[in-house]
Amino acid sequence: MSTTTPAAPAAPAAPTGALNAARTMATAARVLRQLRHDPRTIALLILVPCLMLILLRYVFDASPRTFDNIGASLLGIFPLITMFLVTSIATLRERTSGTLERLLAMPLGKADLIAGYALAFGGLAIVQSALATGLAVWLLGLDVTGSAWLLLLVALLDALLGTALGLFVSAFAASEFQAVQFMPAVIFPQLLLCGLFTARSNMHPVLEAVSDVLPMSYAVDGMNEVLHHTDMTATFVRGVSIVAGCAVLVLTLGAATLRRRTA
Repeated sequence: MSTTTPAAPAAPAAPTGALNAARTMATAARVLRQLRHDPRTIALLILVPCLMLILLRYVFDASPRTFDNIGASLLGIFPLITMFLVTSIATLRERTSGTLERLLAMPLGKADLIAGYALAFGGLAIVQSALATGLAVWLLGLDVTGSAWLLLLVALLDALLGTALGLFVSAFAASEFQAVQFMPAVIFPQLLLCGLFTARSNMHPVLEAVSDVLPMSYAVDGMNEVLHHTDMTATFVRGVSIVAGCAVLVLTLGAATLRRRTA
């Protein structure tokens, strides 16, 4: 007479590559709860871009037109920089503390984790961009020909791009200091070549060609279109589409390169 041994309980199914809305929302909620207890990070995200705009406005107090010419561009650049810094450091901290390894041992895929972070920081980016845009247009007197809502759209996309870049570079840093060191490599070249200081067509042909593949260049193009045109132009649509596409691409790369822990 044959006997059979009872089957072992099935192991939990590994998360699939597809996004799961419930897991993504749970991740976003956890990140927001953590940020709620970190007032310094909140201040960096929300207040620093506004303070920089105020400083810039009164640096050019005797020449308001200069503020009009560069203020719109910086309205997108400041959120990108702050979101890059905060996101890269926050994600790295999760990995070095072992939190990321514990999370990924659960039924939580890399795509869920990256999407959750992007959703949480994207919500903060909306607040940040709305405050900075409102401050620049209605309190600091930034004179734009187009709609302030289009300025807000570009500022928001820039902040999301900064979030995506921060998530991506955090995979290659072993410490918070190294994460900050990525700024000169990732952000500063874009800042110099985006057309903020001089028209890109006036640059050396090699530098102009490099600027054509950097997303910040198209963010500045979009801001300049709002500055000088009443309607949504083809250049504006192209610029915001490229910035949005780059953000999605970098988030995808971030999910692919995310490591459980620092070696």
